[in-house]
Amino acid sequence: MSKVAVIIPAAGRSERFGEGESKTLAKIDGRAVFLRTLEHFVNREDVIQTILVVAGKEKEQVRSKYGPNLGFMGVQLVEGGDERADSVAAGLETVKDEAELVAIHDAARPCVSIRMIDDVFAEAAKTGAAILAAPITATIKRVSKAGVIDTTVPRESLFEAQTPQVFRRQLIIDAYANRPTEGEPITDDAQLVEAAGHPVSIVQSNHTNLKITTKADTTLAKAILKARPQKTAPGLGAFEEAQW
Repeated sequence: MSKVAVIIPAAGRSERFGEGESKTLAKIDGRAVFLRTLEHFVNREDVIQTILVVAGKEKEQVRSKYGPNLGFMGVQLVEGGDERADSVAAGLETVKDEAELVAIHDAARPCVSIRMIDDVFAEAAKTGAAILAAPITATIKRVSKAGVIDTTVPRESLFEAQTPQVFRRQLIIDAYANRPTEGEPITDDAQLVEAAGHPVSIVQSNHTNLKITTKADTTLAKAILKARPQKTAPGLGAFEEAQW
């Protein structure tokens, strides 16, 4: 069993969720999205470190409102940067040397399943780099700036990249150390590993592992979570939604 450090980036701008609101601090059935996400990792035997990366402006709010939760769960709080890649890089700086793999999972994906995590961890242990991805089933159109369809894109072999994305520790550290400082923002960790010349394996997932982007997504996430077998949330206990 490989030793895994998990980085949970939660420093996004949430521009499509609602003005002035953070999607990771939003609640599903009374619990913050990021806490629901953390619960999938903190009690795993193979996870030796869990790192939550938050925006600087939210760090004190998270610490004061959820500090007991994070302390009880053994989660390390790190301040992120302006872009997602900056936040992941900040998390990588704190990864323990004994970690063999690093898993990066969006805080806004609280519906990932235990089976999905098991499968992508196992594949990364074999190949050095693996991500969850769901096959595209809808018809895809490429649209011009004028709002007119340019072409229909064949969907065969097309996948939606998801998280966790899992890599050998030194591989992802080196990929981030060599990341470009100019150009389009880096929205996917695997693209850096791909650029470094290392193959990245796909572990097929499905669209229940959704990423919360809008408020409507929280309703869908609630339905997905309720449809799964219920169990007591780990690592919270008496500190459930502590607010002192």
